[in-house]
Amino acid sequence: MLKALWLWLLLINGTAFALCGVDKWKAVQGQWRVRERTLLLSAALGGSPGLLLAMLFFHHKTRHRKFTWGVPAILVLQIAVLVWVAFQRSRL
Repeated sequence: MLKALWLWLLLINGTAFALCGVDKWKAVQGQWRVRERTLLLSAALGGSPGLLLAMLFFHHKTRHRKFTWGVPAILVLQIAVLVWVAFQRSRL
C-alpha cells in the first residue's frame, strides 16, 4: 500500500509540474491553455509540491492569488492530513 502511495505521489507531482510547464509554453505561444481547474485539481490530488515547484521554476501563475495562496494552502492541508494519519497509526 505504501509503495502505491509513493508511486501515485511521484506520478501526480510529475504531471502537475508538466501541466504547468505546458500551460506556460502555451501562454507564450498564444495557444489554448490548460484550465486553471485542471491545475488546481492536480494539486488537490496530491500534486501540490510539484505544482508549487513548477510555479517557481517557470515563473507561472505567480500573480494569481488563487495559485499563490491556494496551492500552498492545499500543501499545508495535505501535510496536516499525513501527520494526522501517521499519528493515528502510531497509536495502534
